Amino acid sequence: MGTDAEVRAENAARTSYGRLLALLAARTHDVASAEDALADAFERALTRWPLDGVPDDPDAWLLTVARNRQRDRWKSAAERTTVPFDDAEHDGAAPEAGRDRRLELLLVCAHPDLAGASVPLMLNTVLGFTAAQIGAAFLVPTATMAARLTRAKKRIARDRIPFEVPGPTDLAGRLAPVLEAVYGSYAMEWPTPPRERHALLLGLAGTIADAAPSVAEAHGLAALLYLSSARLPARVDEDGRYVPLAQQDPRRWDRDFVAAGHRHLRTAHAFGSVGRFQLEAAIGAVHCARGAGEAPDWPHLRRLYDALLGLAPTRGAAVARAAVVAETDGARAGLDALDALNGVERLQSAWALRASLLDRLGDPAADAAYAKAISLTTDPAEREYLGRGARGTGR
Repeated sequence: MGTDAEVRAENAARTSYGRLLALLAARTHDVASAEDALADAFERALTRWPLDGVPDDPDAWLLTVARNRQRDRWKSAAERTTVPFDDAEHDGAAPEAGRDRRLELLLVCAHPDLAGASVPLMLNTVLGFTAAQIGAAFLVPTATMAARLTRAKKRIARDRIPFEVPGPTDLAGRLAPVLEAVYGSYAMEWPTPPRERHALLLGLAGTIADAAPSVAEAHGLAALLYLSSARLPARVDEDGRYVPLAQQDPRRWDRDFVAAGHRHLRTAHAFGSVGRFQLEAAIGAVHCARGAGEAPDWPHLRRLYDALLGLAPTRGAAVARAAVVAETDGARAGLDALDALNGVERLQSAWALRASLLDRLGDPAADAAYAKAISLTTDPAEREYLGRGARGTGR
């Protein structure tokens, strides 16, 4: 019983944390206090569930315990300050555990007054990343990131930023950092996201697209996540060995995810505006369009990457474009495109591509490039694949 209870509590923490936090913070605007109360509830679950059994509705149980903890703290604070406790304002019975207010919390984090902290705050509160993880992603010391998050949460409480979904006009303007946060969360754990978080992110992308049906980039992000996720089953073979995208067997892709991605992409295109996520999703769609044994449409991919870099010039996209150039114009041209990039010295994908291209050219410098790529690789399957490439050079 104890092991099952602990697993259920851990699963609830991964899948329900953001939704429960949003419910707890919506009425008080005090995110930090809600975090404390929810942490107490999870701690109590680890103590009580092994003894009493896992409740039929774990989320409702956690929400009730956390709300009771909030009420205890509010009453204690009222006694210390002689401020009357408003029982109606702090009623712990509602709202119900089934309600989803994550989008409202995301939009609170995206408030213009919190500019500069919005994406880290969303990653922390709704998506469950720690200050250390976010700091590493943003190349900021953990202590600095923790202080930034604390200041932002205090401002939400001080200014009582409302938990609400604004009208269509204001919503479109507030969604950009929300989309960036969801995308950032997906990218931070790619290519091996925990199953529960993966499902959470796909569901959240769909929720955002449903709430903002006329925002093209909301559908673009949903399309991108579905099309990228569709390829995960084919990323390793039956023996657990890494398979590069261009060599994957399309028959192993998740066709339901591919279909969902295409639906969102068609919806996005219907609005006649082009955005970063739509272009990245279109790149995914080109890959998903090929049949077994067929090569991707490299010229089409090159045009899409050119458009993407013109709109959102990121280092990752520039490295991917160099890989496509190698397919359209040869390995030397791809290497020249890679050499022209700045700021990719710590980018794993850049070193992996360099190693592959040097290997194709028979250049002995491939050995050092493979070693560097391996040192920057965290995924075991890809590390083993690069190791096989390094051994295959024979130098």
